[in-house]
Amino acid sequence: MFVALENQFKTFSMTKTILKFSLPFFILVTIISCNQLGKKQQDDIALKNRIDAYLTKAEANGLSGAVLVAKKETLIINKGYGLANKEQGITNTTKTIFDVGSVTKQFTAAAILKLVELNKLKVTDSLKTFFNDLPADKKNITIHQLLTHSAGLTDIIGNGDFDHISTDIYFKELFKSELINTPGSKFEYSNSGYSVLGRIIELVSAQDYESFLQTTLFNPSGMFQTGYLKPEWDSNLYAIGYQENVINMGSMAARYRKEGKVSWSLKGNGGINSTLEDMYKWYLALKTNKVLSKELTELLTSPYMPESEDATSYYAYGWTIFNTDRNTKRITHNGGNGIFFHDFIWLPKEDVTIIYFSNAFTQQIMDVAWYIEDMLFDGSFEPRPIVEDLSTSVLKYTLAYEGNLDDLPLKMKNRFDNKIEHSFYLNDLGYYFVKEGLLDKAVAIFKLNVILFPKESNLWDSLGESYDITGNKQKAIEAYRKALELEPNYGNAEYAKKIIGV
Repeated sequence: MFVALENQFKTFSMTKTILKFSLPFFILVTIISCNQLGKKQQDDIALKNRIDAYLTKAEANGLSGAVLVAKKETLIINKGYGLANKEQGITNTTKTIFDVGSVTKQFTAAAILKLVELNKLKVTDSLKTFFNDLPADKKNITIHQLLTHSAGLTDIIGNGDFDHISTDIYFKELFKSELINTPGSKFEYSNSGYSVLGRIIELVSAQDYESFLQTTLFNPSGMFQTGYLKPEWDSNLYAIGYQENVINMGSMAARYRKEGKVSWSLKGNGGINSTLEDMYKWYLALKTNKVLSKELTELLTSPYMPESEDATSYYAYGWTIFNTDRNTKRITHNGGNGIFFHDFIWLPKEDVTIIYFSNAFTQQIMDVAWYIEDMLFDGSFEPRPIVEDLSTSVLKYTLAYEGNLDDLPLKMKNRFDNKIEHSFYLNDLGYYFVKEGLLDKAVAIFKLNVILFPKESNLWDSLGESYDITGNKQKAIEAYRKALELEPNYGNAEYAKKIIGV
């Protein structure tokens, strides 16, 4: 007993001696550490202010949405910009509910790998394992090929996101459609391919698609504001989508609630709604292997199929993989429906994520998340300023115009001629007016487009269609004839020939 106490005393004495002679060094290390911590905090604040200043300036020119930037789980930016509801003056926040678009695909891919983990299927399984009466050219398509957009399936079945084709008819139509490529040979983006994966999830799990995601992915991640129909959303948090940042197109989440169902045109491939906070929880769940093992997460984010011949990017499972300028891995995906837009960037080596939503899609705002990445790693980088988008300006002008519509094409040409570099601005706008029944304005827009881009057959076809709808058959025939002169076999040529009578 005495020896043991003596040994303890010696140990204590030695510890006192070490502390006595090490105290100045300890204080010095502490001061250095505090200074380093202080510098890190100052750098984070400076970075936050720089990014926020850019986004705030962009907000004044039409940016509307929410942005989260996290570095080693320190939130640099976590903030809403612009309005979720212009009519009611409701601002976007971290809790606002947006459409994630095709980022839905990574949930589908993760759910498939969850079934792999449960020994319910393998990524090498073929369609004939799950579906009966398949055409011969579809039987051997594998889950891996569906996940990597290399199955050769057509992109879209049905007429839009809310075309509620029955399950049987949807897949019957899809499987009888002609393959675009030989399965496994080439990348060809296919929304319908991910709808097939969604159906496989239902068949194997004996649950509907959203329920399986909720029980195996969302709930374990703490994501209670993510889904199609099942979340208990506060309708005051819905983001209203604004076409060209002008036209109120409503909330997608509210539309699901109203219709009470989700079409197969969306299910599995797009249209899930979520918040900035929930998508950050999803990132943390993947990063910490809360919902998938490390091995399966690696499968989820490995580069498999080159997206183009130059192989600058590869498709993984619901993600796209790039090599950054820093020679590190960028795991990313975006999604949108022409109204909402979402971008998600994960930089595992740098331990950084950038999550971005917009409820007012324009061409101007597509690169915001990528600009933020450049700002994070290059102090001298100056992002391209966001100004009011041309399509927004053209739409505002046309909606407000009350003069003689025969004069509208020339007036628009004088106002916007040197700015309109692509025909799609006016073509999309023209079809918006067709949809809204403002046919005279539609004709004026299409007339301006053929003045600016006279050699594009599709534009003459659009003009012909607008005349056709208004009952001006002679003008329609003239426009269709011009389209056929430019391109005898363009997409709508058979219909044009029928109208002309040839």
